Amino acid sequence: MEPLLVYPAPAPPALAQGLDAGGYPWKAVGRHDDVEDMAPDDGWSGAVVCAEDDAEGAFGLCRTVRKRDLPLSPLLVIIGGHQLDDLELREDLFDDFVVSPFRAGELEARLKHLFWRTGTGTRPELIEYGPLVLNLETYQAAITGKSLDLTYMEYELLKFLATHPGKVFTREMLLSRVWGYEYYGGARTVDVHVRRLRAKLGEEHANLIQTVRSVGYRFGQSRWGV
Repeated sequence: MEPLLVYPAPAPPALAQGLDAGGYPWKAVGRHDDVEDMAPDDGWSGAVVCAEDDAEGAFGLCRTVRKRDLPLSPLLVIIGGHQLDDLELREDLFDDFVVSPFRAGELEARLKHLFWRTGTGTRPELIEYGPLVLNLETYQAAITGKSLDLTYMEYELLKFLATHPGKVFTREMLLSRVWGYEYYGGARTVDVHVRRLRAKLGEEHANLIQTVRSVGYRFGQSRWGV
């Protein structure tokens, strides 16, 4: 999926966190000229424009991207509650709007619906388990909306475990399935990576990876709830 165009730059923290939590790649622009200068090779997948602090600049950018030979769509506008009147006579400049402050879940739902309605893009392939989100396209991971700084093998181990919730794997199975049959490291390699993953998930979410005594590890809850 190509990145979303986001205005302004830097992106408002709530917007950046909401997009990251939903797994949407994005780039923030601060000037109208940046729309073309920073455009990906295959074009923007859509746009999220925040008009809360600079309505004139925001709607000017909307006008710019909607009046091109290939109008940019979908386009979501974020406004403050006092700006509802600003939307009148501008319906051609956006596809939907969100009133700030908003929840990350609302932003994600609006974008998902817009992509489905316009048929111009799709949500990136994600693995989601409770507060954990893994973006399989960008190799990014987040917990409760906060990015995790993972090494390649930490990400691969977490991805494998998260795609098999509730299933118990021995250390030897994890070595062969994640590291590969050609890897000759010992079982301690798995223990070290699990310990690092738990530390990065944080104390509140470390128990997503559970130790099954005398067997190995399990991600999440089993069918039996234990």
